[in-house]
Amino acid sequence: MIHIIVAIDRKGAIGRGGDLVFHIREDLRRFKALTMGNTLIMGRRTFESLPGGALPGRRNIVVTRSEAFSAPDVETAASPEEALAMAAEGPGDTFIIGGGQIYKHMLPLADRLELTVVDREADGADTFFPSIDLDLYRIDSLDRRDGYSFITLTRK
Repeated sequence: MIHIIVAIDRKGAIGRGGDLVFHIREDLRRFKALTMGNTLIMGRRTFESLPGGALPGRRNIVVTRSEAFSAPDVETAASPEEALAMAAEGPGDTFIIGGGQIYKHMLPLADRLELTVVDREADGADTFFPSIDLDLYRIDSLDRRDGYSFITLTRK
């Protein structure tokens, strides 16, 4: 199963200056709980924004056009398609964790969207999640919190 996991604001903002626009403790805990033991696919810039490099307890695949790129505990793929083929070997499900171009490419392939929707607009955002065709998904869960909601959408 291919999951996309992302935190967005009301207008779909996800990033600013190479970093997340929101740092919500419960969102980060949810991210860890959902992705642990699974395979992650991310772009190179998303990987470089991670404070500690490869995320432990998960297989990390970085999509990059740079043949020279390497990092400890990371596998590389030259394209999103190659990354998906690698991820099909496991372990577990595949989680797409960013950035904007990777999300845009993978959204049509996603079986499930794990969204954290923040009930405000991020200042100075420069990276946005692509528009979601809600007719293609059903809401499996909605957990409203103070200032944000966790929403799971599954493809119909």
